[in-house]
Amino acid sequence: MPALSSWNDYFIVVGGGSAALTGLVFVAMTLHLDEIATNPVHRHRARTILTGLTAVFIRSALVLMGGQNAQAVAVELIVVLVIVEAILFRSIRQAASSADSGVLMRTIGSFACLLLEQAGAVVLFFGNTWGLYAVGLGMMSSFIFMVSGAWLLLVGVGAQEAARATSRAAD
Repeated sequence: MPALSSWNDYFIVVGGGSAALTGLVFVAMTLHLDEIATNPVHRHRARTILTGLTAVFIRSALVLMGGQNAQAVAVELIVVLVIVEAILFRSIRQAASSADSGVLMRTIGSFACLLLEQAGAVVLFFGNTWGLYAVGLGMMSSFIFMVSGAWLLLVGVGAQEAARATSRAAD
């Protein structure tokens, strides 16, 4: 479909960027695995950031697959988004008792981005390629939550490590 092919460059850039960020975040998390594994809020952030970035890559790759019509692309987007929403919902349920209101609000913001994308995919399914604008806006908005979430995760891990070092020094 010609209208979909006009989006190729967008999804190449977004997919490549998300793949690169996924790798960088994965390495950063690996360096602090003990701190992330022992803190439910850190685990929530790590899980949702990696899931979100990976899912952006997957959605971009699915859109770029050749020979698909708008309905096929829309269904693929909706399926991936539902899976991401389920992971995000399960993750925040596990972290809710330890999370402050900021973590909960950021999770709601992430959900809103996913729902915007889903709405765009539904519009696309019914033949209106302008639904890809909503998909694109949702993806780009999600990046704000994922990148800032990665930063907050690393700052939180650093604060946790500093507190442990201070308590060891006091002993």
